[in-house]
Amino acid sequence: MPSHPPINVPRHVAENLRSLSLAFHPDSISKYRFDRPFIPQFISSRGNEYFCEIDEEYLTDRFNLTGLNTEVQYYQYALDLITDVFDLDADDDLREQIEKSARHLYGLVHARYIVTTRGLAKMLDKYKKGDFGKCPRVLCDQHPLLPMGQSDLPNQKTVKLYCAKCEDIYNPKSSRHASIDGSYFGTSFHNILFQVYPALVPEKSIRRYEPRVYGFRVHASAALARWQDARREDMRERLHHANIDATFVEDSEDEEYEFDDDNEDDDKPDISKEVVVGDQAPARMDMGV
Repeated sequence: MPSHPPINVPRHVAENLRSLSLAFHPDSISKYRFDRPFIPQFISSRGNEYFCEIDEEYLTDRFNLTGLNTEVQYYQYALDLITDVFDLDADDDLREQIEKSARHLYGLVHARYIVTTRGLAKMLDKYKKGDFGKCPRVLCDQHPLLPMGQSDLPNQKTVKLYCAKCEDIYNPKSSRHASIDGSYFGTSFHNILFQVYPALVPEKSIRRYEPRVYGFRVHASAALARWQDARREDMRERLHHANIDATFVEDSEDEEYEFDDDNEDDDKPDISKEVVVGDQAPARMDMGV
């Protein structure tokens, strides 16, 4: 049988083929994930750029984890996985559940860690680098954002981004970031950061967009009047559909004006019955009769 010459496969193709082969072996992937340190793997994962690395001393202090054992399933196994002391020989399904619990536990601990001195310093460094994105508002001149939550309870609201210049919140651009639980950052972190570092508080943006037509500014009071008229008509229609007979103050004032116009002639004084007295009366001679 003729021998075939060896095929020289490029290195990047070989690596892609190896990754493709691992995709059909869940056992290899699970073992690979559990063999690596959890925190570096978690921080370097796509979509976790908002998180900072929690110090090991903070994680090993049980006081910092008070109350979390009732909120996280497989709490002890998840904590062992985060602190790299996990040695349980579990099947794939249990490993997946423990890893999911470990990610959730890390997020809950992260919300507590970032309001400490060390946590604020790490998040401040990421804030200065713009790791959380820039404000999408044009007049804020790409001011850096901070992650925040609208609720301190998990599974309530996803993470939002806060701009200290316009004092408004925005949705993350990436869908990976938009799915992060907002409780992993809490409702107070962004405000505490500026309380600790008041020099970072930016000047508030007082510039506002002014609508113009060929360079002429649109009259604000006219636009307000049109908006009020539209709301009034909408209210009239809703009251009419509800069979409620109600009038506005303007309607009653118009009726009063009409009533005053009808009685305008009645209020005029009768000149023919006017009595003349005083020096204006004609002088008469007293004849003694």
